[in-house]
Amino acid sequence: MDMTPSTITDIEIFRVPPRWLFVQVKTSDNIFGWGESTLEGHTEAIEGAFSDLRERFIGAIADNIQDIWQNAYMGRFYRGGPVLMSALSGLDIALWDIKGKKLGVPVWQLLGGKVRDRIKVYGWIGGDHPSAVVSAAEARKAQGFTAVKMNGTDAISWVDSPALLEATVERVKQVRSTGLDVGVDFHGRLHKGMAKQLAKLLEPLCPMFIEEPLLPTQPEEIADLSNAVSIPIALGERLYSRWDFRPYLERRAIDIAQPDVSHCGGISELHRIASYAETYDVALAPHCPLGPIALAAFVIQEMSWKMHYNVAAGEALGIEADLHSYMANPEVFTVKDGYVAALQGPGIGVEIDEGRVRKASELYMKHTPWRNPLWRGEDGSLKEW
Repeated sequence: MDMTPSTITDIEIFRVPPRWLFVQVKTSDNIFGWGESTLEGHTEAIEGAFSDLRERFIGAIADNIQDIWQNAYMGRFYRGGPVLMSALSGLDIALWDIKGKKLGVPVWQLLGGKVRDRIKVYGWIGGDHPSAVVSAAEARKAQGFTAVKMNGTDAISWVDSPALLEATVERVKQVRSTGLDVGVDFHGRLHKGMAKQLAKLLEPLCPMFIEEPLLPTQPEEIADLSNAVSIPIALGERLYSRWDFRPYLERRAIDIAQPDVSHCGGISELHRIASYAETYDVALAPHCPLGPIALAAFVIQEMSWKMHYNVAAGEALGIEADLHSYMANPEVFTVKDGYVAALQGPGIGVEIDEGRVRKASELYMKHTPWRNPLWRGEDGSLKEW
């Protein structure tokens, strides 16, 4: 086994549809590692951050993953935040991919070996505006899923009609009637008064969890809600490090941590968050409505296969832009009885079709990157999307 240090010779990024940003790191011994730095709606900011990362780390020893991580995070006065951490995530994932390929083992071997043979996954149903969820749930069931996630509400005012909440309850009932488990994503759209009402109304239906019942700037209020209902509380996609998770864990505010490997500092930091959460008896369910590299880096987990964003973006560009589109080995993400088997290939276990990535990126660079919608109420005020 060649233990000669691998030096980073190039860091390249690819903006690809539907809304993803892939990272390729090349080493002096001609190993290519793939990472993902997707931060939906902030693509150009991530691309700018990589100008800095290239300057810092081309010429660095790729084997020294933790030193590179600490340098990227600690080697500056202003730290953290979604942009830096998402850029660092893609670099970190790619470095783990390189190390696994160099040693000929999956990343989970480098982390001490796997603790399970398969990972439960759930699929998304409905879009930004919840509707037609029963037919979507049946389709997911036919695809092999046993659990799904759905948006709870459309746009909601600070204090709004209770009829809107009753409609949510009815949709959840309909999905549960298919035999599937369901998580309900509040998406931070509801303010405290309405969120309390909806959580209480959903409690008899026993959803798997409610996600982001309030915005992730409200640890005290989320803790109060957690104490008021028996439904597990999940959040974490808008938290970017173990330090961001700290107030939620210390206040016993959450039951399920949902860090996103493309936002939280990559495999290195996600692994630390997992250990940190375990000390508080908090489960880990990584957030991932993103691409195949993010899903492979840590795979219950969200899975973006045939998600509405992917389908719409592909149709607009006249190409396929889904979870499997850039993979040479899509069979590794086959869903069977609600599970995906632990990946066995070296590195992160996903083989990326570089030619297809380059072609899609060249096309996508001619278009404006994905932006999240802006919602306004009847009075013209901005509402949470």
